[in-house]
Amino acid sequence: QVQLVESGGGSVQAGGSLRLSCAASADIYMSNKMGWFRQAPGKEREGVAAIYGGRTYYTDSVKGRFTISQDNAKNTVYLQMNSLKPEDTAIYYCALGFGNANVLTKSAYIYWGQGTQVTVSS
Repeated sequence: QVQLVESGGGSVQAGGSLRLSCAASADIYMSNKMGWFRQAPGKEREGVAAIYGGRTYYTDSVKGRFTISQDNAKNTVYLQMNSLKPEDTAIYYCALGFGNANVLTKSAYIYWGQGTQVTVSS
């Protein structure tokens, strides 16, 4: 079992920034993919960003604004979110999976954190 704990959520105004952190209870290996997902009220959980083998992947709506990074020494993955928009408001989850397939697809991940709320006001 791997436990994932997110932190760093909060409320900001449009145009602001937040950095989310996801601490894993076990070592993150190169064979693991780490992803950030979000779920807004009444919507499906969607993949936002992922990292695998040093390569990063983003959904179109956050490209150029969000950056995913990984610190293996700390078993922690980060999501730096800049130029936030009201439509970024959601609960953000981090997840861990295996292999490099379907990096932005929730079914490809096994372990999930409890989520952290991000609210962006206009």
